[in-house]
Amino acid sequence: MIEALKVSEVRTQVEMARSRGEVVGFVPTMGALHYGHISLINKALTECDWVASSIFVNPTQFNDPNDLLHYPRTPENDWSLLVQAGCHLLFHPSVPEIYPEGLISPDFEFGPLEKVMEGAHRPGHFKGVATVVFRLFDIVKPDVAYFGEKDFQQLAIIRSMVQQANLPIRIVGCETIREPDGLAKSSRNVRLSPNERSAAPIIFQNLSKAKGLIDDLGPDGAKNEMIKSIEASGLFKVEYLEFADADSLQPVASISKEKKSRVFIAVKASTTRLIDNVELL
Repeated sequence: MIEALKVSEVRTQVEMARSRGEVVGFVPTMGALHYGHISLINKALTECDWVASSIFVNPTQFNDPNDLLHYPRTPENDWSLLVQAGCHLLFHPSVPEIYPEGLISPDFEFGPLEKVMEGAHRPGHFKGVATVVFRLFDIVKPDVAYFGEKDFQQLAIIRSMVQQANLPIRIVGCETIREPDGLAKSSRNVRLSPNERSAAPIIFQNLSKAKGLIDDLGPDGAKNEMIKSIEASGLFKVEYLEFADADSLQPVASISKEKKSRVFIAVKASTTRLIDNVELL
C-alpha cells in the first residue's frame, strides 16, 4: 500500500490507475479504524479495480473543540488494517494540505436535511462534512465512494452534495457493522467506561423492538418507553430519538409499509456520544 501525504501524490497515483483503465473506489475516514471501516474497503474492492482510503480528522465538522481534541487516533493500527484489507493507497494529509490558504469551497444548501437530528444538535457539522468530502472528492476524483449507514444522515447529506455539485460519483451506503452484542461499531466506543460499554447494547435492543412498540403504544408511547429503558441505568442520556422518513429524514407521526422509515438515536455517555439507526420493518 502506498501512503500519500500530498495532494499531488494522490493525483499521480489516481492518474496511473486510470491509465490502466481501472475503476477507482474511495473510502474517506477519520481514522481509529475498526472492522466497520474495513467492511467498506472490502465492499469497494469487490466493485472496483483500485481503492484509495483517506484518514483526516476534519476540524471543520466539530462544533465541540474538546471532542476534536480527544477524538481517538490509532495510526499504526490503521495502517495495519488497511494493508491487510488490500487497500492500494492511503491519503493521510495535514490540515494545510486539505485547507490551503486561498481555498474557496462551494456553499451547499441542504434545507430540511440538515435541520433535524444531528444537524439540530451539532450546528455547522454538516457544512463541515460537505466541505471536506467535496475537497477529498476533488482530489481523488473517484468513480465510486463508500459510506456506512450508521451515519445515515451524513450519507443523505453527501448524496445531496454530489447531486448539487453534479459530480460523476456513485455513492454507496453500506450496512452498519455491529459488535456481537449489537452495539454499532464506532471509533468512539473506546471512550466508553467498562460499565458504559457493558450497558451500551441496550441502545440497539431498543431500536430493534421499536416497530413492535409503535404498533402497541403508538409513536409517542414507543419513544417514552424506549427512552425510559435506555436511561434506566443512569449511565446514558438520550439526546434525541426520532422516527423519520428514510428519504427526507423528517419526523413521521405514523409508520406504514408503503413508506420506508427509520428510527434514529443519539445517546450521551459521560465522555462520548453514540449514534445509531435501524430501518423500521
